[in-house]
Amino acid sequence: MLWRLCANIVHRTRPRLAKEFSTFVSDPRWPGWQAVIGIEVHAQIRSRAKLFSPSSNSQDISPNAHVSLFDAAFPGTLPVLNRRCVDLAVRTALALGCDIHQRSSFDRKHYFYADLPSGYQITQKYAPLARNGRVSVDDTGRVVRIEQIQLEQDTAKSTKSPGAEFWRIDLNRAGAGLMEIVSLPDMRTPEEAGAYVRSLQAVLRAVGASDGKMEQGSLRCDVNVSINREGEPFGTRCEIKNLNSVKFLMSAILSEVQRHISLLSLGRSIAQETRGFDEERVETYTLRSKEDAPDYRYMPDPNLPPLILTEGYIKQIAKSMPELPHAIRSRLQSQYGISARDTDILMSIESGTDVGFDGEPSRGGAVSYFEQVAKHCNPKVAINWRVPCVLITHELVGQLVFRDEPFSANPVTVTAMRDVLSLLKNKTLTGTSAKTLIRHILNTKTTKPVAVLVQELSLQASSPESLEKLCQNAIDALPQESEAVRKGNQRVLMKLVGRVMKHSRGTANAKDAAATLKQMLS
Repeated sequence: MLWRLCANIVHRTRPRLAKEFSTFVSDPRWPGWQAVIGIEVHAQIRSRAKLFSPSSNSQDISPNAHVSLFDAAFPGTLPVLNRRCVDLAVRTALALGCDIHQRSSFDRKHYFYADLPSGYQITQKYAPLARNGRVSVDDTGRVVRIEQIQLEQDTAKSTKSPGAEFWRIDLNRAGAGLMEIVSLPDMRTPEEAGAYVRSLQAVLRAVGASDGKMEQGSLRCDVNVSINREGEPFGTRCEIKNLNSVKFLMSAILSEVQRHISLLSLGRSIAQETRGFDEERVETYTLRSKEDAPDYRYMPDPNLPPLILTEGYIKQIAKSMPELPHAIRSRLQSQYGISARDTDILMSIESGTDVGFDGEPSRGGAVSYFEQVAKHCNPKVAINWRVPCVLITHELVGQLVFRDEPFSANPVTVTAMRDVLSLLKNKTLTGTSAKTLIRHILNTKTTKPVAVLVQELSLQASSPESLEKLCQNAIDALPQESEAVRKGNQRVLMKLVGRVMKHSRGTANAKDAAATLKQMLS
């Protein structure tokens, strides 16, 4: 059974992990001190409906358009649990190797803000959906342990216009399903924390549970930071709320660690508090004193019975699990031999565009695109995996990012990319001409066959006769450089090659041009 196997792996590694994370880790930026970092990730679940109401979960609409009576906390309205949110949360727990509880329950967490209509949030503080998982942090080779995964409601969205004296409340987000994924304090540097969030994003996207788009608010992080000296217990922790990018998360941690060290070096104490992060000043600031569980007056939710998950249900979810990021990464590097950097680019584009509502990912991302293209490329015959990978990750993806267009809007079909690679292999196209052709398709969104476009744009590689003519023109135009090459100064040769490439508009092959020039000048 897959879910029991995942749990057993975690149990077997726990003694080794406990020893590993008890080791003091100092950073050259603050010698003699250790930073201790834990992160609470709030990931919005990609379900069509909210967690306890049938209202649409779509946010790209006018304010307060998708609000049920329950979302607005009308008296007498009752919650009805959305099963699809549970399915996706269980899928996430399986992917993270958690112990899934067959019985969990819901609590009310009381606090009073304008973005919480009922005055309490329904969550799973004491009997969460799952515990004891782990995330492999690919960038550092470390493992971060997951304490628990719990289901909870999102709050409304509050905004304030510059100069305005009032806040606007949009209830479209109120009641949307969240997974709160709580890590143990296993990270020791801002970079490890950033790598952990990226790795967790990749898992959430791969299983279709969340799109993980921090810039749009569907994944937000609260970071707990403390410091201590070697041999001392962990220090007083402060929580930094609502960080919405990996860059700001790392900057906030760096700022907070330096603040703690400055205060302790002056003999002052650290107050346990909740802080915000000023992105412009790159420093944290006090929001309020840190609440503990008694301050929230937790109580069991009287309107929701315990959530019971049968073993058969968990098995069924396990059978539907898609391929996980570490397996995709291993296959790309072992089967195709592409670099870790190119693998990261393919996987980030794959996961950033292939997540639909209700966890129904379309397999139209960059990894699938690359594999469909590479399927018809034989690395033993004049072309290797590096060529399609470079064209896709560097040229195609780079141009889409430059145009601020998603990969799902890519107009260069798999067939068109295969035809481009075939012409490259046959030396009908040069690398420069191939890039020109791809940019033309991106600009015009044309569906014409590649062969027709090559003719229309005059992108055919220069014939030996035309290449020789171009080289002779370069020699005639640059007599001094040509004489220097004749005398053995090969470094000047590239100036002649550059002129040939310029006048051929990229249709000449640079290596062939250099060889022809050498022959003509020898």
